[in-house]
Amino acid sequence: MDSLDLQVLQQARDWRAQGRAVWLVTVIETWGSAPRPPGALLAMRDDGLVVGSVSGGCVEDDLIDRVRQGERVGKPSLIAYGVTKEEAARFGLPCGGNLRLVQEPLLDTGWVDEILSRTARHELVARRLDLDTGAVSIEPSARGELFEFDGRTIRALFGPRWRLLIIGAGQLSRVVAQMALALDFEVICCDPREEYHLTWDIPGTTFSKAMPDDWSPSCSSIRTAR
Repeated sequence: MDSLDLQVLQQARDWRAQGRAVWLVTVIETWGSAPRPPGALLAMRDDGLVVGSVSGGCVEDDLIDRVRQGERVGKPSLIAYGVTKEEAARFGLPCGGNLRLVQEPLLDTGWVDEILSRTARHELVARRLDLDTGAVSIEPSARGELFEFDGRTIRALFGPRWRLLIIGAGQLSRVVAQMALALDFEVICCDPREEYHLTWDIPGTTFSKAMPDDWSPSCSSIRTAR
């Protein structure tokens, strides 16, 4: 799997391995028009370098400025933007929207390793974060479940929530596969032609030389892209 949020976790883990301080920022609630949905993730390094996105506007700039000014959050903390129309305009929130985030220090990367390992095996998992204690646990999840926040606990999903069968391993199929991976699809490309099998090199996908009708009954979404 190579979704955007998994890329964020992988980069955050690598920064910690380099000895840098890292904070994760998660969208927990939105009102009005919001570019990023609940569960969207951003990682921020102690020098202000970021990966991921929570708004697509000036919220990221404010978070970076806080870190560069010396703010060091030691436990999960709530942050709200766009409480007033003036603040919404200042931070680039469209249509007067409001945005609530949780910022937390990344102290232990063991749970990140577990998520990356399990999603690489095409498992769908949930990360549960207790805002009071900062405790993190990883548990199985299922298709159809959504991001949850009850005021104290965050439950965010990682892994393939959909399955996409691509019939034919042509150039267009390669592009579609990469896009689908970024959107949390489990991607299977089916093409019985040997010459296409030898040149298929998209990490995180499964290639099958079986005939398409041998795969299609088990797939909830089918697209043809030769």
